[in-house]
Amino acid sequence: MTETAESTRWPTREEAWELVQGSTQSESLRRHMLAVEAAMRAYATHFGEDPERWGVAGLLHDWDYEQNPTLDKHPMVGIEDLRRRGYSEELLTDIASHADYLGVARDTNRRRALFAVDELTGFLTACALVKGRSLGAVEARSVRKKMKDKAFARNVKREDLTQGAAGLGVDFDQHVEFVRDAMITIAPELGLTA
Repeated sequence: MTETAESTRWPTREEAWELVQGSTQSESLRRHMLAVEAAMRAYATHFGEDPERWGVAGLLHDWDYEQNPTLDKHPMVGIEDLRRRGYSEELLTDIASHADYLGVARDTNRRRALFAVDELTGFLTACALVKGRSLGAVEARSVRKKMKDKAFARNVKREDLTQGAAGLGVDFDQHVEFVRDAMITIAPELGLTA
């Protein structure tokens, strides 16, 4: 397929946030997408890439989830909607890559980072909630301990947490602290404290 001006267009951060607000009523899901955005922006800077593009990919990765929460619809319905809006196929592939069941190769740092931070941001939020809502009180050691408790944040697949860091080629404990620190920069927006 020949690239057109439309198929290479990325939404601005404002356009992405408008889509999230229009499709997602759940405050916790909005906060999750904001956390993923913050972590993606931090990793973009770490890798010398464009924080705006990485952030938008993180912000939009679950934008259709509330309306399409099943594996047969998410994120495909949202991706098709973004395609109709003329957004970049690269962005659409980035979003698809966060869903293991789609089998999309994580062949860029952006795709590897999106997978690596997606479940971890939720797990770190859960850890912060039991530490008086304080992200600063969450340490890699305590995250590892909570990972062993299968009843804690039971919907988070522990292997996704460790595989995400491995896929990025970073030490797990450093990854936890890196993502935590990125989330601290927007802690009030996440309903948490630094």
